[in-house]
Amino acid sequence: MRVVSGKARGRRLKEPLGRDIRPTTDKVKESIFNILQFDIEGRRVLDLFAGTGQLGIEALSRGAAGAVFVDASPKALALVRENLKIADVAENAEVYQAESVSFLSHTPGKFDLVFLDPPYDTPLLEQALNAVFQFDILKPNGIILCESRENQNIPSPVGPYSLYRTYRYGQISLAVITRSAEI
Repeated sequence: MRVVSGKARGRRLKEPLGRDIRPTTDKVKESIFNILQFDIEGRRVLDLFAGTGQLGIEALSRGAAGAVFVDASPKALALVRENLKIADVAENAEVYQAESVSFLSHTPGKFDLVFLDPPYDTPLLEQALNAVFQFDILKPNGIILCESRENQNIPSPVGPYSLYRTYRYGQISLAVITRSAEI
């Protein structure tokens, strides 16, 4: 697991031991950042279900203004903190231990880019997306990127949110949801 591009390019991040945390594969991560390449610099990022922190760290490496990392697991957050130091991007990061919906209901400010990559085969993606829609945590023209199994249904976005596009990578699905600009 490595940082693909930006100021931390090539740095190897620590990987989890065991199967409690499932990092995004390098191939899928590279695809995610190809999709988002023009929507990162200067943006505020939320890496919900942070795991190793690699998605938020990649965004910081590519010029995001700041990133918030959230996970319920103390073990995952220890790994996030180590990886932030390895990538030398900790100064632009905030790390919180919290359940996803609880955090979203009390989030400090709005975000430009949100990564949702919860454990597969759980209702967490649906719960988190519904909370994002309900609490409207995305800035105008913001983007949500959801990673899930290809057969997992995601809730239909409600205005001002809409599904922009879905991508498939083998058994993995990436859904890009956008928020319209204010009228």
